[in-house]
Amino acid sequence: MGENQSWDTEFVLLGFQLSPETEVLLFWVFSLLYIFTLLANGMIFVLICLDQKLHTPMYFFLSHLAIIDITYASTNVPKMLANLMTQNRAISFVPCIMQTFLYLVLVPTECLILVAMSYDRYVAICHPLQYTVIMSWTVCTVLATMCWSCAFVLALIHVLLLQRLPFCRSREVNHFFCELLSVLKLACGDTWLNKVAIFAASILVLLGPFCLVLVSYMHILWAILKIKSVEGRRKAFSTCSSHLCVIGLFFGCAMVVYMVPDSSQKGKKNKILSLFYSLFNPVLNPLIYSLRNALVKDAFCRMLRERSR
Repeated sequence: MGENQSWDTEFVLLGFQLSPETEVLLFWVFSLLYIFTLLANGMIFVLICLDQKLHTPMYFFLSHLAIIDITYASTNVPKMLANLMTQNRAISFVPCIMQTFLYLVLVPTECLILVAMSYDRYVAICHPLQYTVIMSWTVCTVLATMCWSCAFVLALIHVLLLQRLPFCRSREVNHFFCELLSVLKLACGDTWLNKVAIFAASILVLLGPFCLVLVSYMHILWAILKIKSVEGRRKAFSTCSSHLCVIGLFFGCAMVVYMVPDSSQKGKKNKILSLFYSLFNPVLNPLIYSLRNALVKDAFCRMLRERSR
C-alpha cells in the first residue's frame, strides 16, 4: 500500500528560497555556467576522440569525466533554472526518482574514475618503463567498466530502498533537486536500512577510494623526490597537479555532505555543495585540465588550424 502511495507522490522543490530579483540574477549566471559546461566539456571530449596524440590512458579517463560532467549538469540544472523563473516547483515521483538515480550513478562513477586516474599517474611516474604494459587499453577499459558498473549497482540499491517507503509527511524537498538525503527526510517509514546503505556506500566509494588516492600519491611524491634534476621533478609534478586539484575539490565536498554529522545548518551547506557538483565542478574540470595542459591546448590549436583551411 505504501509503495503504491509513493508512485502517486508529487514533491515540491524548495530551491534556494531567495528574493525574486536574486533568483532572476541566479538564473542568468547559472545559465551561462551551464552553457559553458556543455561547450567546454564537449570540446574536450571531441578533442580526445579526434586527436591521436590524446589517445592515452589519462585522456581516456578524462573523456569519461567530460561525459559525467555533461550528463550530471543536464540532469539537474535545467529543472533548477526552470524553478528559478516560475512558482510552480512541483515534480512527480518518477522524474524525482530518476534525478536521484542519475545523481547516485554519476557522483560515485566520477569518484572511482578519479581513483583510476591516480593509479594511472602512479604507474606513469613510479613504473615508467612498464607503463604501456600495465596500462594497456584492455586494463583501461576494464577499469572504466568497473567504475560505471559499481556505481550503477549502488545507485540501484539506494533507489530500490527509497521507493519502498511511504511519503506521508511534508512533500517539500529542501533542495533544488531530488537529492537522496533530502527526499529521505520526508519518508514516514523506517529509514534505518536506507541510512545503513548510505553509510556503507560512503565508506565504499568515498573513504576507501580516498585512502587509495593518498597511497598512490605518497608513492608518487616519494618517486618525485628521488628525481635528481629540478626540471625533472617539476615536469613529473606538473602531470599530477591538475588531477590533485580536482581530487581535493571533489572528495572534500563529498565527505562534508555524506560523512559529517547532521546539523541545523547542514541543509543550506548541502545545497551549496551540491551546486558545486552540478555547475562549478563541471566548469572547473575542463578549465583545470585544459589551461594547465599543453597537449590539450596544442590539440585545440591544431583543430582550429584545420578548420580554418
